[in-house]
Amino acid sequence: MKKIQIITDGACLGNPGPGGWAAILRYGEHRREIFGSETHTTNNRMELKAAIEGLRALHEQCEVEVVTDSEYVKNGITQWIANWKKRNWMTAQRKPVINRDLWEELDREAERHHAKWSWTKGHASHEDNNRADELASRAAREQRGSS
Repeated sequence: MKKIQIITDGACLGNPGPGGWAAILRYGEHRREIFGSETHTTNNRMELKAAIEGLRALHEQCEVEVVTDSEYVKNGITQWIANWKKRNWMTAQRKPVINRDLWEELDREAERHHAKWSWTKGHASHEDNNRADELASRAAREQRGSS
């Protein structure tokens, strides 16, 4: 089974506002960058979208480490999601889970692989995270320029 690392980031100009997401996929010496944008979104949605699209880009089952600078994404997928599903997508406070549509997509994509989730400090020394931030921010700026 291939071992892949996906480094993700999301960005938003205003929250909500124009947003961008990016993922860098690494397999051995191979590296691929993917990114996209949405006209009106939030930073958390773009963080989720980056992880979803990174996983979706894999065409076969892989052993994947997803590296994110979003504690929301890491904690959501590793700690909170099991209870959300048990409670029919309600929080412990009995409120609907925010961004449920994307959490469900992320859950489906992650289940296709052997996924491990890692957190890295954003805007620090992780070269690929910094590059993902640059791509996501550029996608958000370009989206703002086109509206």
